[in-house]
Amino acid sequence: MKLKLHHLNFCTTNVSAMDKFYQDVLDMDPEPDMGAGRIKQQGYPGDVAFVTDGAMQVHIAEKDLECGFRTGNAVNPVERGHVAFRTDDIAAFKKRLEDKGVPYSDYGAWAMAGWEQIFFYDPDGNIVEVHQVKA
Repeated sequence: MKLKLHHLNFCTTNVSAMDKFYQDVLDMDPEPDMGAGRIKQQGYPGDVAFVTDGAMQVHIAEKDLECGFRTGNAVNPVERGHVAFRTDDIAAFKKRLEDKGVPYSDYGAWAMAGWEQIFFYDPDGNIVEVHQVKA
């Protein structure tokens, strides 16, 4: 099982201002194809912008305090943002968390078509995503 840092997710009440900032001030480029895979009918219809430096992505998501309640998951990935890792074996990673006693919310293929996503907390309460691209 391999993990690779994939993106940082920032939550905001002003997606367009954050998007403009990361493009204008930090010279990041838009990732227009990322939006095509969004699934908006499963609990998170919020606005999201995607930018990249060519290797790493930043996902800028509209803050949504009700998302965890609507999806029935304990961890809300769009409450305050998260760091995300991509894996080549999500089942093995879930087993690793279970073996170590780390609870997680299994969102499945929830927000991005073809991505299997789980979210959990680190010891300080920061949200961590691990996903596998299945498509």
